[in-house]
Amino acid sequence: MAPTPKPLDELFHDMLKDVYYAEKQILKALPKMAKAATAPELKKAFETHRTETEGQVERLSEVFELIGKAPRAKTCDAILGILEEGKAVMEDYADSPALDAGLVASAQAVEHYEMARYGTLKAWAQQLGHKDAVKLLDATLAEETRTDKALTQLGGPANTAAVAKAA
Repeated sequence: MAPTPKPLDELFHDMLKDVYYAEKQILKALPKMAKAATAPELKKAFETHRTETEGQVERLSEVFELIGKAPRAKTCDAILGILEEGKAVMEDYADSPALDAGLVASAQAVEHYEMARYGTLKAWAQQLGHKDAVKLLDATLAEETRTDKALTQLGGPANTAAVAKAA
């Protein structure tokens, strides 16, 4: 006999655990990125996003409560890989004028991963009728989108500086 197919609410819960783990790993990485950044604006952006990320972890805890589950993390290999790349940039370009450009690129890889996950979770929450969860996930998705836009703006000067100093 074939196993019973897993329902969407189970997949939703699994991805919620995945992104909860990701946010907790990002919380650990952001202070290191802020410390490595050379441009004051970039340092400040990483510090600001750390505070936002703490709020995002809180919102995720609320979503878990709304679906009657305890907040639990499940190892997310994707975020570990993305953060590992960022760590390599910090090590390989520590004394390079290209460091900030690399940090911006690494941070945007994180943001794009999060935007993909929160967009999916929001759509599934709508499908499952979790109206309050939709609002919480949408608030986080909006923050991640704003952070990505801010990083794009910071990337311009970082890229220009990297090229100017290399010339």
